Amino acid sequence: MRGDLTAKIDKACSKLRKKFGDHKPSVGLILGSGLGSFAASLKDKVVVPYADIPGFPTSSVKGHAGQLVLGRVGETWTLVMQGRVHYYEGYDLSEVVFPTRVLVSLGCKILVITNAAGGVHPDLKPGDLVVLHDHINLMGANPLRGENPDSLGTRFPDMSTAYDPELRALTKEVARAENVDLRTGVYAAMSGPSYETPAEIRMARTLGADLVGMSTVPEVIAANHMGARVIGISCVTNLAAGISPVPLTHEEVAATAGQVEKTFVGLIGALTQRLDKVARS
Repeated sequence: MRGDLTAKIDKACSKLRKKFGDHKPSVGLILGSGLGSFAASLKDKVVVPYADIPGFPTSSVKGHAGQLVLGRVGETWTLVMQGRVHYYEGYDLSEVVFPTRVLVSLGCKILVITNAAGGVHPDLKPGDLVVLHDHINLMGANPLRGENPDSLGTRFPDMSTAYDPELRALTKEVARAENVDLRTGVYAAMSGPSYETPAEIRMARTLGADLVGMSTVPEVIAANHMGARVIGISCVTNLAAGISPVPLTHEEVAATAGQVEKTFVGLIGALTQRLDKVARS
């Protein structure tokens, strides 16, 4: 896919621009498991199934609707990925991040990337929302591996501020205004699909992780590679293995995400309206 990556991005963008008309998004959102309902709050929606977008991978995971939604949050035109694909589904990481690259190419200078995560830090509990300030890539792979299209970004992108400090501060400010208790943490990404063992969770905690999951990090790397600014927000849906006394299930993840749905939608909506001005500055 590397050799003709830019051509494939251009083809997908061309199809979507015809669908979207004159509306140009400045903010993009990638919604994780059980968090896709935010798309329903958009005004003047244009919905495009992933299957109708050239080059877009499609998800097989429950809780990921698999459609791209353009709409307004206030006056902010926002492009929402209602669900994502994962490395564990059999895709190469360059395929996993292809939608991220399309969002940035369509004009999204800021991406809000969300996920459902397991709580590793002992102070975290199911239902907590956490803004990310860093990550640890334990997936054993990188989406930038292979040929680098210089038109997309530098061969060796810096990841010192992969999660934009200014935008992180803004997210906390919005959370306070919305009376949302927002924590801060480091996210560790594993390849999945099996949940982590207790020993792996102890390792992650020793390395400095507060949360663990199977997504987000590839998209964050690709977005930074293309010069986009990133906010990462995790919803703690379960306690990680060895911390939780019960076996882990995807149903628990979806159920907990549903319980904080209203709070999450309110926070993301308020944040998005603030981000448009930042994106256009």
